[in-house]
Amino acid sequence: MAPEPRPNAGHLDDDDYPAYTMGRAAELIGSTPAFLRSLGEARLITPLRSGGGHRRYSRYQLRIAARARELVDQGTPIDAACRIIILEDQLEEALRLNDELRRHEGRPDRHTGS
Repeated sequence: MAPEPRPNAGHLDDDDYPAYTMGRAAELIGSTPAFLRSLGEARLITPLRSGGGHRRYSRYQLRIAARARELVDQGTPIDAACRIIILEDQLEEALRLNDELRRHEGRPDRHTGS
């Protein structure tokens, strides 16, 4: 008899699945729950809430929080760190769109030259 499929098994590869509690998320990025709350207050990341109202974070959100922690550890104020991360994200998206448009027009990709 085959085992029953686990309903959450598909979430293992999902970067957006809110798998981490606040305490575990803080531990993983080497910060405190207060730091994660401050990122939420700055609207850099918005954790999902469990049925009981507890904050839950995804791997994607943890990468953003880790980048914010890196900037803050270098002396950047948290509000400036959040703005830097938002601008970095916007730049990455703009570059991705430019590459897509170039490929669509048959022009070489800026990374590979092909």
